Amino acid sequence: MTNYQTEIRIKVPLDVAETYWNATEEDRQKIAGKIAFYVQSSNLSRKESLEKLYKTMDTIGQKAQEKGLTLEILESLLNEDD
Repeated sequence: MTNYQTEIRIKVPLDVAETYWNATEEDRQKIAGKIAFYVQSSNLSRKESLEKLYKTMDTIGQKAQEKGLTLEILESLLNEDD
């Protein structure tokens, strides 16, 4: 799947714009990603949203296992006192 990108313009309060302008390029990319995710998510039906959530959760679980997370380690982490 090709991911084409383009620019859009949105109106925001001045303090929000100033925060964006003063952000690092990395932070600006993160902000753009969050905006894109929000816009995409707002257009999905409830069923599609749940399917996307489950797929994301499966991906996170798979990556955690690839990095060595086991059920025993997970249980240990969840049972730790704060």
